Amino acid sequence: MNEQTVCILGGTGFVGRWLAAHLVDHGYRVRVLTRHRQRHRDLLVLPALQLKEADVHDPAQLAAQLSGCHSVINLVGILNEKGRDGSGFRRVHADLAAKVAQACLDTGIQRLLHMSALNADANQGASHYLRSKGEGEARVLALAEQGLQVTIFRPSIIFGPGDNFFNRFGALLKLSPFVFPLACPDARLTPVYVGEVAQAFVRTLPDKDSFGQSYELCGPKIYTLKQVVEYTAKVLGLRRRIIGLSDKLSRLQADIFEYLPGKPFSKDNYDSLQAPSICHQNGLSELGIEPTTIDAVVPTYLGQHNQRSHYLELRQHAHRPEETGLS
Repeated sequence: MNEQTVCILGGTGFVGRWLAAHLVDHGYRVRVLTRHRQRHRDLLVLPALQLKEADVHDPAQLAAQLSGCHSVINLVGILNEKGRDGSGFRRVHADLAAKVAQACLDTGIQRLLHMSALNADANQGASHYLRSKGEGEARVLALAEQGLQVTIFRPSIIFGPGDNFFNRFGALLKLSPFVFPLACPDARLTPVYVGEVAQAFVRTLPDKDSFGQSYELCGPKIYTLKQVVEYTAKVLGLRRRIIGLSDKLSRLQADIFEYLPGKPFSKDNYDSLQAPSICHQNGLSELGIEPTTIDAVVPTYLGQHNQRSHYLELRQHAHRPEETGLS
């Protein structure tokens, strides 16, 4: 059994919970950092998992919590910021990423896995989100020159039980009678299954060949956003007419929706969708992982909100790491 301790930042989120379960199943001890320990105590049913309360933006607290760990995984990310100038994205995706890398160096940790995004580019990114992700990569890699063994992951849209993609569109479709106006209907994406993203992290963690590498992670099929929403309605048994908005109307919807509670769609989201979320070379194939289609997974969970059922399914997937987790 491998009893090395892996510290996860962002471990209470959608991907983090799946990854924590996979790591525990592979014999790792897992330390998850969170600002609100009480909110996530359900994670403690995973054996060998520690839940530590800390402000990860505070370098002193961060270094203290990394002490004794063998490696670190940074999954922290946001899809929207409170303002509109990009500073919120930079704080999370770039400044925090650099703090994590520096804390690894300060505490003698040599291994860091970093979650980025497809089309991340500090200079040419289509949105604040993508530019901040690119800046985060650049700052981590600059610090890696001091002896840090870094692997970067660039996934497309990630789906699976508990996701904020198919579930979000499902909720919006239920609230929209008969007609559903959709911004950026021709945006292209390749949804990737969360179980396989977790496998990619676990497989590369001890793999020296992955040091210094970046892996794009995509599913097996390219969809337009309209095709995805039509598929969601079909799975839910909803008869909705999906009307693709023009570019001008898509911009207008973004301008309006980013002021609504929960910010369901923003100008920055619109900008991100202008860049096709498609792999040039799928890292799953490089890692010997077979991508799973949305047809094989989405119908098993879409519209189901039972948290205990979701957790039990997560644990079942974690104990079959080489399988797709399908019944």
